[in-house]
Amino acid sequence: MMKKTITAALAAAAIFTACSAPTQTGNTVTSPDGSLKVTVDAVDGTLCYNVVKDNDTIISNSRLGFELMGGNVLGTHTEVLEVTRSSVDEQWETVWGEQRLIRDRHNGAVFHTAWLDVEVRVFDDGLGFRYIFPESLGNIEIRDELTEFRFARADHKAWWLPEDVPYYESYANHTEFKDVTLAHTPFTIEGADGRFYSIHEAALLDFAKINLKPTDERTLKAELVRWADGTAVYVGETRTTPWRTLLVTDRTGGLIESRVMLNLNEPCKIEDTSWIKPGKYIGIWWILHKYLYTWYYDENNPEGHGATTERTKRYIDFAADNNIQGVLVEGWNLGWNGDWTKNLFSFTQAYPDYDFDGIMKYAASKGVQMIIHNETAANTENYFAQIDSAYAMYQRYGMHYVKTGNVNELLDGKEAHDGQYGVNKLHEIVEKAAEYQICIDEHEPCIPTGVCRTWPNLMTGEAIRGQEHDAWERDGGNKPEHQTVVPFIRGLAGPMDYTFGTFDFSNPVSPFSRVRTTIAKQLAQYVVIYSPLQMANDDPSAYEGVKAFDFIRDVPTDWEQTKVIDAVIGDYIVTARQQRGATDWFLGAITDENARELSVPLTFLGKGKWLAQIYADAPDASWEDNPTAVQYSEKELTSADTLELKLATSGGCAIRFIKK
Repeated sequence: MMKKTITAALAAAAIFTACSAPTQTGNTVTSPDGSLKVTVDAVDGTLCYNVVKDNDTIISNSRLGFELMGGNVLGTHTEVLEVTRSSVDEQWETVWGEQRLIRDRHNGAVFHTAWLDVEVRVFDDGLGFRYIFPESLGNIEIRDELTEFRFARADHKAWWLPEDVPYYESYANHTEFKDVTLAHTPFTIEGADGRFYSIHEAALLDFAKINLKPTDERTLKAELVRWADGTAVYVGETRTTPWRTLLVTDRTGGLIESRVMLNLNEPCKIEDTSWIKPGKYIGIWWILHKYLYTWYYDENNPEGHGATTERTKRYIDFAADNNIQGVLVEGWNLGWNGDWTKNLFSFTQAYPDYDFDGIMKYAASKGVQMIIHNETAANTENYFAQIDSAYAMYQRYGMHYVKTGNVNELLDGKEAHDGQYGVNKLHEIVEKAAEYQICIDEHEPCIPTGVCRTWPNLMTGEAIRGQEHDAWERDGGNKPEHQTVVPFIRGLAGPMDYTFGTFDFSNPVSPFSRVRTTIAKQLAQYVVIYSPLQMANDDPSAYEGVKAFDFIRDVPTDWEQTKVIDAVIGDYIVTARQQRGATDWFLGAITDENARELSVPLTFLGKGKWLAQIYADAPDASWEDNPTAVQYSEKELTSADTLELKLATSGGCAIRFIKK
């Protein structure tokens, strides 16, 4: 990318820390329902914005702009020269998702200044703004983003992920603003005003991801992930930044039900999407994380290798017989032996006990998709040297799914996953995959930002402390409250490949760690924690003859609509989803370490009578002493009824509603 500093016509200026004068109504954009207002103006020459909700100021006098390498500043010594307004009210259909039909209803404006434009779109439940760099600036180098989120009150509390844990695989912190360190987005706020907020971004392409850093007890400032040379972003052909987003809602569940992020992304660029299909998968994976078998092949101990032809065919047979669409196999390919983070993996050559050709043909004959694992060890140079030949080979067998891995904290040994280099490299894989009709399940990624609307073959990803940690983590495994938090932080960014579905809670090799839920909670997570590709992570033998597995067989992964019935972040959540293109509803309720009784109104059901198939914690269930105790029952119900649920410690309840 060419490097060129800004024209000398921009005088160097000291960074202005805050604006102090009131905004002008002439520079205000109002949401369609009139409840949310965003004002952008230059005060004393410094560009700022304010946000008002129901006549209550929530974001006040917050800085906009950038500091460039060399010291020039965009957003100071400026004024708004012109405002170009727009309004949109249209509906679009998702290829897959939590909601089939999405309404994009917003009012927008572009605020033009001499050296930087700001585009704002205001929805009823949130807003987005982005920067546009005029072509007259040429190529520029950004040192720092000056965007602030200066809240009007200092007594809000936040749920946030610390930036210093690799791959976003950490628990959330719950603190006051003053105790926040450098934090990832989504950054979710329990407002002292009774509202709920979340800060994130949309359409992150050819730019660096933002983190948030507090500058005082009520202000958060954007911090861009930098290149190794200290530059934040090189601006060349791409003249727009990602959208900085703020959700504003009176209900906890409104955060999950919001579609602001997706609406701020571009429409689908893949003309034929018939090959992009949601589904469930099993895999040679959990038995590896429990160290029962190895990823690598050892000719001196071949029976220790997990990815064998015989075992894979057994998984394929089980999938074909149980409404499971895919089978993942990790450790099938050359390169796992020794220090694999330094080795060069092959993505076309298999170990001698894995008959790649035979397995692919066998899976195709059974109508099962193989989810082909490509661990790159964050060596994208090696991956791109093979990607065309590998994807072409997979395509010849009619296979449409690849799970990538990027384990190593720096891509190609030099740049962060979520800096501009990493963002571009990882997205290049997605576009390349689309050429070969391949869907991507991306692990060790950059945090999602809704790009899956534009490229729906980017189906799901990790960026979460998922269930693999329950197999070997020295702290004992994921805390029971963890699953009640992730829908409101990581879940607001996009689909999560959390990989639940454990029925066998034994862990002989690592007895210090285990899954800290009941089976009923494992089932309920298929509804609560969203992904269009959902794993049933256990070995098939754990499911055989177990009634609770019927729910995994039945639950879809693609939805007509989604409703969060009730939730308290960190305590519990109750979610209902309607099957896409069908009448059935599915409900999941989960709790933290506390047993809990919940009353769930069924007003989301349509008219008539419904058969409820209920998988609940048995009266004596608990995650510590009796996690496998599940009680199945059936009830005839209507939308006028209220269900009384009793959840065990770290328990849950999963229900299928069938229209009678």
